[in-house]
Amino acid sequence: MNNKKVILYIIDWIKDYVNSPDYNIKSLIVGVSGGIDSALTSTLCAMTGINTIVINIPLKTKDSSLSSMHCNFLLSKYSNVQSYEVDLSSTFDKFYDTCITSGFENDLGFANSKSRLRMMLLYQAASKFKGIVIGTGNKVEDFGVGFFTKYGDGGVDLSPIADLTKSEVRSLSKELGVSDEILNSSPTDGLWEDDRTDEQQLGLTYEELEDAMSNEDSIHREKYMSIRKKNIHKMKVIPVCIIKDKN
Repeated sequence: MNNKKVILYIIDWIKDYVNSPDYNIKSLIVGVSGGIDSALTSTLCAMTGINTIVINIPLKTKDSSLSSMHCNFLLSKYSNVQSYEVDLSSTFDKFYDTCITSGFENDLGFANSKSRLRMMLLYQAASKFKGIVIGTGNKVEDFGVGFFTKYGDGGVDLSPIADLTKSEVRSLSKELGVSDEILNSSPTDGLWEDDRTDEQQLGLTYEELEDAMSNEDSIHREKYMSIRKKNIHKMKVIPVCIIKDKN
């Protein structure tokens, strides 16, 4: 992959969308998690020269130092970047208690609710700054195994890196000077208080998932397809009941 060519292409693609006469977009809103995907996405947004709002959103997390470090990195390099940190832990605690009281206890539901709370904050920021929410999902997550929260991190306006595999994301991130700490950190969705990694949840590494996506004879294909089947509803357009005859 020609890293420099792809980087310039994505930057121009974002700028073309924002500058379209169909819209009145003043800023790009990016949630920064401390992972490589959001690090790359936020850096690409900053490189457009468009007002870029990066938000670190701690939510029952033990350590948000990588998120803070990357936000500071962007602030030091790009004058069009504004950085915020908003801790939603107490907000989630109230939601959690209400669900328990109402009889809606479910661990996976609570994990996904964290992602949806973050999404709500990003869209609140988008309203404040007349912006759009930028997705940080990669190709493996968004179109391979559906490893995202519907109406959470999957609820976005623009997806600049969704045609890049995880290895391609890593390559571009290294090219753009993303810190080694982020490059070498274990991918995690940050939704579980035990800090379980993506690999622990999926049962496959991203390298194995990429192999299974592109190679039908991969030894990991069966496992990959079972994950994909479970999440395929998230990757399809919402079914609409089309009434052919209303008379």
